[in-house]
Amino acid sequence: MHCPFCQHDDTRVIDSRVSEDGASIRRRRECPQCGERFSTVEVSELKLPSLVKSDGRREPFDERKLRTSFERALHKRPVSGEQVDASVAAIVHDLRRLGEREVPSLRVGEYVMRELKQLDQVAFVRFASVYRKFEDVQAFREEIERLERDLPGLDNVQLSLLDTNSKSK
Repeated sequence: MHCPFCQHDDTRVIDSRVSEDGASIRRRRECPQCGERFSTVEVSELKLPSLVKSDGRREPFDERKLRTSFERALHKRPVSGEQVDASVAAIVHDLRRLGEREVPSLRVGEYVMRELKQLDQVAFVRFASVYRKFEDVQAFREEIERLERDLPGLDNVQLSLLDTNSKSK
């Protein structure tokens, strides 16, 4: 590595430390030419696959867009930022594990729905309504019924989304 002070083409590593999360290494370096010291950070560079949109366009994966999708679906819902971070990290991990250069954007949508189903059922239905292009109330009702079948004991976790026993006033 070149010295940032004198541009000498070789520096020596004095000390190396792994970061707290284990994702990077901090190296303390010294230039034998000018004697200056400086730090560098080494991180692994893993390229995420490109997304293939339904119209055939390709675009790079953008973690900010993924996070925005979660935030929109979870707006005013009791889900912590740490839970969102964990879900985003799980999706990024799944995409890396695929080892593919391109992934259909629909697959990412399915990953988001999987995570939202575990985090918050209301957010799941919100996201599903846009993702699956619900056109009427019946589509909402069918998705909620499917959700109730898939997650036994749902009544104890959250209030019912459609209360069929209540009387209108």
